[in-house]
Amino acid sequence: MQTVLGLVEYWADRLEAAGLTQADGFGQGTLTAFDEAAWLVLWRLGLPLDELDEVENQTVASDAIAQVATLLEARISTRKPAAYLTREAWLQGVPFYVDERVIIPRSLIAELLVDESIDPWLSEATHRVLDLCTGNGSLAVLAAMAYPDIAVDAADISSDALAVARINVDVHELQDRITLIESDGLTACPGPYDLILCNPPYVNASTMAGLPPEFRAEPALALAGGEDGMDFIRSLFLNAARHMSENAVLVLEIGNERKNFERAFPELEPLWFETSAGADQVLLLTRQQLA
Repeated sequence: MQTVLGLVEYWADRLEAAGLTQADGFGQGTLTAFDEAAWLVLWRLGLPLDELDEVENQTVASDAIAQVATLLEARISTRKPAAYLTREAWLQGVPFYVDERVIIPRSLIAELLVDESIDPWLSEATHRVLDLCTGNGSLAVLAAMAYPDIAVDAADISSDALAVARINVDVHELQDRITLIESDGLTACPGPYDLILCNPPYVNASTMAGLPPEFRAEPALALAGGEDGMDFIRSLFLNAARHMSENAVLVLEIGNERKNFERAFPELEPLWFETSAGADQVLLLTRQQLA
């Protein structure tokens, strides 16, 4: 008889043996082979994804073991991200629908919404939020949850991404508070906004060329930021102030591109947020700085 924990350990070993490591295959929801195996095994068995300790000694029927094997073998053979296989991703404890039309939600901005790190820059005058490059809509949903009295616009250049965002807005019953906008950058966004959240395409060309298969499975449009990763951000900074209210702020994620950011914008002195990935990945700029 096989237990839940035994299945997880077996498939964690198989994932590692197949060459899926933290540097080459994870980072889209999990960071280790064990966590990835646990997520997929528990999902396939219909068990709570965060309660392995409570179910680890449960025995698993042979037909369920076969179903787990089919799912994990697909993960290994196709190198598809786990979230594309399950059509589900979690961000800050909230489930979201995903498929190949969008990148898998993992923005560090989500942490800042939940732990209230952005709140000191907001006030009673904060009424409108924009989630620019919304993808599957996860940051827009989290912002609407964090700020129940605020209207949220969620914009993306991709109509496919907005179709996925529509699913998530509807599932979380936020149709009355989140407006989806097809827009190339800020061009179709009405503003003025009191807070702009943006997780843009920022991966530089060299890094894009070396991405593992899991990340190459995601839409390049949502990842590639040009030679130094700053192409979208340059355009954003030219236009942002005109779409912001007097005391508005922009919260921008740039991942591992801080050096390129500072080379491109040496005159700016942003505030850097502390996140689980360090203090050099998400920044804040005021309207005054951008103007």
